Amino acid sequence: MSRRPNSSRRFTDSASIPFMGALHHKSRQSPLLSIGLVVVGALLIVGYMYHGSGGRSVDIASLNRLEGGVSCNLELQRLIPILKKAYGDSMRKVLHVGPETCSVVSQILKEEDTEAWGVEPYELDDADANCRNLVSKGVVRVADVKFPLPYKPKSFSLVIVSDALDYLSPKYLNKTVPDLARVASDGLVILSGYPGHQRAKVAELSKFGRPAKFRSSSWWIRFFIQTSLEENETANKKFEQAAAKQSYKSACQVFHLKSLH
Repeated sequence: MSRRPNSSRRFTDSASIPFMGALHHKSRQSPLLSIGLVVVGALLIVGYMYHGSGGRSVDIASLNRLEGGVSCNLELQRLIPILKKAYGDSMRKVLHVGPETCSVVSQILKEEDTEAWGVEPYELDDADANCRNLVSKGVVRVADVKFPLPYKPKSFSLVIVSDALDYLSPKYLNKTVPDLARVASDGLVILSGYPGHQRAKVAELSKFGRPAKFRSSSWWIRFFIQTSLEENETANKKFEQAAAKQSYKSACQVFHLKSLH
C-alpha cells in the first residue's frame, strides 16, 4: 500500500462540562426557594451543554463519559452533516452497519438526495414501529457481519460502520472489514472506540457475545496494511476541513478507507 492512514489526524474530545458551584442560601430561606435554585442550576447546565458558547451542539462525548461508556452510533448521528460535506455525491447511496441502525438510517434518509440501508448485527429486541417498517421493506436487514454481506460488489457508494467491529476478534475482522469495503464503490468509514474507554456493560455481554476491545490507531493502521486497505486521503482531508469549521470533536476514532476494486 502506497500510503498509510494518518493516525495523527484524529479528533479527541477535550471539552469539559462546567461544574456548578455550591448554592449558598440563608437559613431563613424557604425549602421551595432552595429547590427552585437547584432546578434552575440544573437547567443552566443542560442549556450550556445543548447550546454552549457560540451555538455549539451538545457535547455528546462528555455525556458518554458520564454515562460510563462511548456510543459511536451517537457520534455518527452528529457526524452525518460533516460526512455529507466531505463525501458529497458519494453520500447518495449509503449502507450503515451497526446496532441501532434503524435510528441511523432514519436520520440519513432525512438528507436531501440520499438513499440509505442498514445492517443490524444483532437481534432486534423491542423494535419500534418505525424500525419494524424499515425491516419489512427490506431497508434494514439483520445479518451476522462475521459472514459475507448479502450484497453484490459496489452495491453502495459509501459504507459506514459503527459499534460493531470493536466486538469482533481479529479472526473475523480479517474477513469482515474487506467485505465491507467490497460492497462500497467510493469508500468505507469506520468509527471505533478509543482504548481506555469503558467496555460493554455486563447486561450487554449476552447480546454482543464478548466485551468490546477498543484498539489503538496504530493497531488499526497495521491491520489496514495487512488487509491491503488504503486510506482515502481526499475524503479524510475534506472531513478534517469540515470538522474544523464546525469545531467537531469526536469521542470515537474515524477512519476513511478506499473501497476494494
